[in-house]
Amino acid sequence: MLNSAPLIVTSGEPAGIGPDLCVRLASAGLTQPLLVVADKEMLQQRAARLGVPLQLRDYAAGDPCLPLPHTLTVMHVPLVVPCQAGILDALNGQYVLETLRYALRGCLSGEFAGMVTAPVHKGIINDAGITFTGHTEFLAEQTNTPLVVMMLSGGGMRVALATTHIPLREVADAITQPLLENILRIMQRDLQCRFGIAYPRILVAGLNPHAGEGGYLGREEMDVMIPVLDKLRAEGFNVSQPLPADTLFVAHRLHECDAVLAMYHDQGLPVLKHASFGEGVNITLGLPIIRTSVDHGTALELAGTGKANVGSLLEAIKVAIEMAKNERA
Repeated sequence: MLNSAPLIVTSGEPAGIGPDLCVRLASAGLTQPLLVVADKEMLQQRAARLGVPLQLRDYAAGDPCLPLPHTLTVMHVPLVVPCQAGILDALNGQYVLETLRYALRGCLSGEFAGMVTAPVHKGIINDAGITFTGHTEFLAEQTNTPLVVMMLSGGGMRVALATTHIPLREVADAITQPLLENILRIMQRDLQCRFGIAYPRILVAGLNPHAGEGGYLGREEMDVMIPVLDKLRAEGFNVSQPLPADTLFVAHRLHECDAVLAMYHDQGLPVLKHASFGEGVNITLGLPIIRTSVDHGTALELAGTGKANVGSLLEAIKVAIEMAKNERA
């Protein structure tokens, strides 16, 4: 058992595969206590459509949420309007955010050990008139966290990002010395406290081809990155100099590190997702709570078909358990 507090799983966009994945948790043979926050009738309807046996138990504060065969413990949050698999409705945007708020409140109070999130559809939430750029930004805003770091794990790798969802032409200007230093401090702290790695070894990808090649292919490495990395190394951090990204992800280098810091989204994630898609985990570092998520989207075309792969959600639960145990220790 994880501890006295269960994990909480948010069911994500109701028209997507999130409810399918939550329903399948009941038959996944899990041994740790957890509950799902969702509309109960929606889960029953999706289970019936998938032909999955499912019993639902109502959650009450203090419930140990012990796993039972073919059973989910559920905190009921009602949909705004009924939902059909694969068909988005902006009116349910508030429902999605309410499931997140409920899970977050419980994690902050200690009622839950951490939260695991199924995928949401950013576009339909914005169509509802709610500004929403993603789970990570929402949770940071709700917890007044000035900086969080996206890190994905899978395929034997952990890859964090210095910048996330911004246009490529804006990346170089976004990477400043204060940003890079703060990101590496967050990585160091969470790798120690939540992953149990006493002396994290972090490889840092250069921004430019060949890591700038001594300034001939760009000066960001020399002017921005190297001064920060030298400063942290003098404090005892085990961080590399900027390394050429095209040779950073080779096996012998990865064996020498605990995490990689890539400078932008499509520098680091294609390699990781090639190695682990469908079983990768998205982790938010820097929050006052533990939060993990799947590495894929809502897959509307798969909702209700039985073809959705539950592997990434199971891995996200496994990683959240590991993080909670290490944090307790």
